[in-house]
Amino acid sequence: MKYILALCALAFSGFASADSLDTGDTAWILTSTALVLFMTLPGLALFYGGLVRSKNVLSVLMQCFAIACMTSLIWLAVGYSLAFGEGNAFIGDLSKAFLNGVSKDTLAGTIPEPLFFMFQMTFAIITPALIVGGFAERMKFSSVMFFSAAWVLLVYVPVCHWVWGGGWLGAMGLLDFAGGTVVHVTCGVAALVAALTIKNRHGYPNSSMMPHNLTMTVTGAGMLWVGWFGFNAGSAVAANGDAAMAMTVTHISAAAGSLAWMTMEWVKHGKPSVLGIVTGMVAGLGTITPASGFVGPAGALVIGLSAGVVCFYATMAIKQKWKIDDSLDVFPVHGVGGILGTLFAGIFASTELGVFSGHGFADGITSIGEQLSVQAIGVVSVGIYTAIITFVLLKLVGLLTNGIRVEKEDEIKGLDLVSHDERGYNL
Repeated sequence: MKYILALCALAFSGFASADSLDTGDTAWILTSTALVLFMTLPGLALFYGGLVRSKNVLSVLMQCFAIACMTSLIWLAVGYSLAFGEGNAFIGDLSKAFLNGVSKDTLAGTIPEPLFFMFQMTFAIITPALIVGGFAERMKFSSVMFFSAAWVLLVYVPVCHWVWGGGWLGAMGLLDFAGGTVVHVTCGVAALVAALTIKNRHGYPNSSMMPHNLTMTVTGAGMLWVGWFGFNAGSAVAANGDAAMAMTVTHISAAAGSLAWMTMEWVKHGKPSVLGIVTGMVAGLGTITPASGFVGPAGALVIGLSAGVVCFYATMAIKQKWKIDDSLDVFPVHGVGGILGTLFAGIFASTELGVFSGHGFADGITSIGEQLSVQAIGVVSVGIYTAIITFVLLKLVGLLTNGIRVEKEDEIKGLDLVSHDERGYNL
């Protein structure tokens, strides 16, 4: 499959096999890079900001903004090199630290390597920003910054190398086109571990903690949907049919996930909600992400419908049955969606499913069972590694910052005033 070969070409041998610059590919990845950054700022920031209470809206916007800035510098210093440097099966080397040896004329496949650096940086930015939803409204800003920096280096960068940078999971044949394991499993598991470690917000689940501004949330959701085209279709790293199909299946899954979640909510509660339909959209987008380069439109329809139903029930279980305060549903939407989509990729990539067929398995794999076993190994290994490192980092950051969580009185007052001495609204 030519898109797998293209990704391998980017991952190995310092991209030395590139022949010449393709201006069409370059223009598309320039656009995709802007779209993916747009997902975080302002998309995710507004989506999350509207979901918290009014006294914490600025704290969430600030955390997303600061994480974007900090991760950018980490990616420049060592992150990119450790993720995509030659290294070994588990981590890259430091040969490209601070983009050493990379100029405007250096190519990564058919695009400038500085552009490939930027495109991959936007993925590194959004992943720790997504984790914010797991500990929203109760974590110290200093703890957020220390934890996010360490997490990018010790979780995101190694997993990125395992899957996309020439590491052991990519060599096994794991199908993860745009980040089912690298982005969604890691951020979902990390958010769940954070929620369990930091404990529930004071008053949860007995007190009402409704979103303060769903208009803001829907605005952010629309930005996420549009930005996700760069996320998935841009991962073809070319302006070609693979990118076009990835964009098509991404949209189908998002639409199906939205309507499936809305319908489940309508049946269960008697009325569909705006929060439900946008959450279903995110579930559909997250679930199609790992499969977007490998499945066809009919497969994407099944994936999106499944995402809306499965993630809906996962959210109900987390919040109502287990009483875990994953404040903005990061694990049941992104974590469960990432797991589901990674496994579905192993099924619907098959070319023998009629109208539900995809574009084929990884090289050397000949059956659904064989591909599914590789997908499962990827999910389990990334999940366990992420959980262990995240837990250790939270404990160490707690020691470093004299407690990872704000005091009860400060939490009641709101993080906008306590952490930033500002208010989101002066009414």
